[in-house]
Amino acid sequence: MVGSGGMPSSHSATVCALALATAFDYGLSSFHFAIAVMFAIIVMHDARGVRQETGKQAKVLHQLIEELAKEDLTKGIPVDNLKEFVGHTPLQVVMGALLGIAVSAVLYATVY
Repeated sequence: MVGSGGMPSSHSATVCALALATAFDYGLSSFHFAIAVMFAIIVMHDARGVRQETGKQAKVLHQLIEELAKEDLTKGIPVDNLKEFVGHTPLQVVMGALLGIAVSAVLYATVY
C-alpha cells in the first residue's frame, strides 16, 4: 500500500479499471476505448518488464558493493540503498488487472 511492487499491481488495477469504465461509457468500438486499452498495455508492460529489471539491477549492484566493501574498495563510491522491489511479477500484474476489472464492473453496476 505504501511502496512500489507487491501484490496486486495497483498500476494494472488502475489502468484496467479505466479501460473497462471507458468501454462502458463509450463502447468497445470507440476511439476512447482503444486509447485506454493501449495505455493499459503500456503501463502493464512497464510494471512487469522494465521496472522489474530495474529491481534486478539494484540487487546485483548491492551484491557488487558488498564484495567491494569486503576488500575495502568502496572509498569514493556513493553507497545509496537502491530499491530492489520495484516491478511486478506476471501474477501480480494479472491479479491487479482482475481487481481493476472487478472494481470497475461493481461500481458501474451500482451506479447505473
